[in-house]
Amino acid sequence: MSVLIYLDQSDNHIKKSAYEVLTYGSKLAAQLGTSAEALVLGTVADDLASLGKYGVAKVHQVNNENLNHVDAQLYAKIISEAVAQVSASVIVFSQSPTGKSVAARVAARLKAGLVAGAASLPDTSNGFVVRKTVFSGKAFANVSINTPIKVISLNANSISAVAGEGAATVEQMNIAVDASKIKITAVNKITGEIPLSEADIVVSGGRGLKGPENWGVLLDLAKVLGAGTACSRPVGDAHWRPHHEHVGQTGIQVAPNLYIALGISGAIQHLAGVNRSKIMVVINKDPEAPFFKAADYGIVGDLFEIVPQMTAEIKKLKGIA
Repeated sequence: MSVLIYLDQSDNHIKKSAYEVLTYGSKLAAQLGTSAEALVLGTVADDLASLGKYGVAKVHQVNNENLNHVDAQLYAKIISEAVAQVSASVIVFSQSPTGKSVAARVAARLKAGLVAGAASLPDTSNGFVVRKTVFSGKAFANVSINTPIKVISLNANSISAVAGEGAATVEQMNIAVDASKIKITAVNKITGEIPLSEADIVVSGGRGLKGPENWGVLLDLAKVLGAGTACSRPVGDAHWRPHHEHVGQTGIQVAPNLYIALGISGAIQHLAGVNRSKIMVVINKDPEAPFFKAADYGIVGDLFEIVPQMTAEIKKLKGIA
């Protein structure tokens, strides 16, 4: 009974979050004394054999162009059939938009217990207990899964992707792919930006920037850091920035290695979308801003004075003119 790891892909490339899930799944397989195998749906240009560096023995692929766009019902059907073919006892997803929509459907099909938003490897010393975040990341719950088949979706940045050596065997799966019931009429993508879901560093701005005309100070810092850019909900609602940059409970939830908040007070709804960041830095002239209680580092002061100095110093460190 193996551990089967579903890998998100987009535009024919494996997504960054998939490498964390590979590491998690391979460690779980070692913990259970079984093998780790990966599953890819659709056409992928990457070298799938190289995924063996993350601990998987096999990579199964259902190589069909009809799977290049997510259809949650179709994906759930195919993944469930793949689980049966490889006799998997644990299926691991990323807690991504795809994972959120597909994992529950797979669990329902397989009559399997599901833990969504796992934060660490399960405790298998006495059963199978998974620690997960609850209440928008403000607390943890330990959930026991007692079903023969178990489904887990992993929160981003809960484990660091670790590459070693080795190559995986790539096998094509013979699974019939039904026609999708979803008709795609158009695909509109933002280009030239670092996707927030993939960004290691995110620089975010709030009403403290006073207006869209002042956003250059944030963009300069983000450019020198190679960071994605984000904003608080009031900024998006005021149309200072596009809505796809809105992070928070009602926007995109991010988990970068570094999150820098400029002029954001830190309302609970905003913190709910960013509190899985490894390091949070806040710059705000209000010493009573709630964000200071949640941040790892804080600077009380005028961001229009502090941020340009930060940008200049980082340029010096990087040798940028």
